[in-house]
Amino acid sequence: HVQLVESGGGSVQPGGSLTLSCAASRIPNGRVCMGWFRQTPGTRRQALAVIDRAGGAADYAASVKGRFTIYQDNAKNTLFLRMSRLKPDDTAMYYCAAVRIYGNLCSRNYDFNYWGQRTQVTVS
Repeated sequence: HVQLVESGGGSVQPGGSLTLSCAASRIPNGRVCMGWFRQTPGTRRQALAVIDRAGGAADYAASVKGRFTIYQDNAKNTLFLRMSRLKPDDTAMYYCAAVRIYGNLCSRNYDFNYWGQRTQVTVS
């Protein structure tokens, strides 16, 4: 099955930047939608940004659009999330995720079924 391993989390001051990485392996054949999510205690996991592994425009949540950028290096099977102008509200556990899609656009509304182990981001 798909394996996803996040790295790059840590502590940063407000206004700072951080880049998360997600190393993917055993990616299934066909179209795969990959994304970044985050979660804070007592809240639902929030989809931040997703991208079709085959390319195309990314889909961002309003809360991060213009500050976060999702991109990928398919040659290295790695997904990234570049986070800029970080705010204390961005403090959360961050997850990398993937899902096999069939004929539809890659969207934050998909029910992702492969998850990484998460990485903590603290902005203070």
